[in-house]
Amino acid sequence: MARDTPQTLTPPMGWNSWDCYGTTVTEDEVLDNATFMATHLLPHGWDTIVVDIQWYEPGARAGGYNDNAQVVFDEFGRQLPVPARFPSAVEPGGNNTGFTALAARVHELGLKFGIHLMRGIPRRAVEANTTVFGTDYRARDIADTSSVCPWNSDNYGLNHEHPGAQAYYDSQIALFAQWGIDFIKIDDMLFPFHEQAIEGYARAIERSGRNITLSLSPGTNVSLNRRDFLAEHATMWRISDDLWDRWEDVRDQFDRLVQWAPHQREGAWADADMLPLGKIGLRAERGEPRETRLTLTEQRTLMSLWTLAKSPLMMGGDLPSSEPETIELLTNPRLLTMYRNAAPARQIHGEPDIRVWHAPPLTTGQTHYVAAFNLSDTERNWTIDLADLAPELGPATHATNVWTGQTSRIVGNEHHPYPHLNITIPAHGVVHLELEPQETDTP
Repeated sequence: MARDTPQTLTPPMGWNSWDCYGTTVTEDEVLDNATFMATHLLPHGWDTIVVDIQWYEPGARAGGYNDNAQVVFDEFGRQLPVPARFPSAVEPGGNNTGFTALAARVHELGLKFGIHLMRGIPRRAVEANTTVFGTDYRARDIADTSSVCPWNSDNYGLNHEHPGAQAYYDSQIALFAQWGIDFIKIDDMLFPFHEQAIEGYARAIERSGRNITLSLSPGTNVSLNRRDFLAEHATMWRISDDLWDRWEDVRDQFDRLVQWAPHQREGAWADADMLPLGKIGLRAERGEPRETRLTLTEQRTLMSLWTLAKSPLMMGGDLPSSEPETIELLTNPRLLTMYRNAAPARQIHGEPDIRVWHAPPLTTGQTHYVAAFNLSDTERNWTIDLADLAPELGPATHATNVWTGQTSRIVGNEHHPYPHLNITIPAHGVVHLELEPQETDTP
């Protein structure tokens, strides 16, 4: 199915409520983060606010899911926000108008608004046997009660051989489009790989008439062989399980991204998952309230890898209560210039502990970027031969460290016309350099 969604220069950049609020985020917390983003991050390209899972569940709690949970839905089995957490959803007369008012307030800030969705139809709607909007079909006609998510019991999958299945997708997405939704993250889609469901949601988005970003999750063992299908039907798709603030989680993404990064293109992005930075765990699935357990060195490694590989950037921490150092990470001008203007990077050297990535410019003769990562637990010295990168970088190159701002001019000699970079990389760290060719007689 061809998609006519306008192509974007960079992957989506935004905030998602999961890492800090789990299933329990409230309207006020969403607006606090949206207001902070509009003031501090929007000028740097961050523009999307996403309410994650179970905004429709009255009994949602931190630290897990309720079995056979109650769900708020309309007479057609389509989820509605819980009024106690999202009071603007209910009009004075008592009618639940969904996220219409909240989306409008987010839009007024110059931002996009998104929601999370589980694959399929609520089990409670199947129990009530609700009507499928615009048809004579019922929820029990279209549900596949053998198709269940192993970690969340909110929904059943759909029987895609029944015409009412697509009618349900169409009516559900049409309702969300009517609310003003710009981004939909759909879960339980990729493991196992639910091809018909992906096609059904993509078709419903196309029919809705609204430009909606489709994000698929989680990415357990998703195969690179699925890449063309995913690129045709979705804007972004996860390539791992949930990533938390643990060094081993960050380290494990290197092997995944080295496969996916060369295939990134505008409008179709492999997603290395959210950024567990800043203040997280406030009421989340895992852990107590905390500043991220990743060290500053590890946070820089994460941000360098994600941006070099052109992963979408979805901040998971509570923005208003995060430390200024976190916001500096998210707004680093050299890093974001690379993110916008460089081609997707490739790993040009890989051994168990040292990984070197190179991002060439989109236009010949412009800035190159190279990053050397040290995955080991001890400091390492390393040498990069600029001849490995590009001819235009020799024999004189101006190098600026993306994270520290330190600059140097590197000049070759008669024995080595191309300069060599001798660097020291901290444990779990990165030396990330912006490289600009210069004339040899530049003072």
